Amino acid sequence: MVLLKTLAHQILSQKVNVGDIVIDATTGNGNDTLLLARKVGATGRVFGFDIQPKAITATTKRLTSMYNLDGVTLIQACHTLMPSFIPQEYHGRVKAITFNLGYLPGGDPQIITQPLITCQAIQGAITLLAPTGIITILAYQGHEGGSDEISAIAGVMQRLSDQGFLVRQHTSPAPGPILFLLSRESEATAL
Repeated sequence: MVLLKTLAHQILSQKVNVGDIVIDATTGNGNDTLLLARKVGATGRVFGFDIQPKAITATTKRLTSMYNLDGVTLIQACHTLMPSFIPQEYHGRVKAITFNLGYLPGGDPQIITQPLITCQAIQGAITLLAPTGIITILAYQGHEGGSDEISAIAGVMQRLSDQGFLVRQHTSPAPGPILFLLSRESEATAL
């Protein structure tokens, strides 16, 4: 069985190309940011968000030791603010946005992503997405509040499906994560 984090990375690797504009909505320790930076190369742009200074520092260290920071902008802010931090000329051009929810591995497990804030961030992410773009959301149910967040995300996904977005969901046995994939209907073959 493929781990859902691995599946998310495989999907991002298939969708993201050199020169693309991408967002890591929750940089954490920088693993997803590193993958995205390598995929877009020197001609692309990566924007990474996290509310925790420790996460921004960890991501900076990971990128500088394993790749570089060319074309990467790290922003210590809530992911609900993505539309206000992403330059206007990139709105509607972002090829991939990835969320890895829960808490910072190795950090304070009391600092977790919140259902309402996550749902607002997803709504904001849609405004940035290119017509051929994708959003990956890896949500965890094994921590306090995780199941509530998954339920809230599932509600948003249902509403977006009703609005013409293509939604896919991959599950793992409880208390494992759930991977949500969101794209425009025209990209049905991509999921």
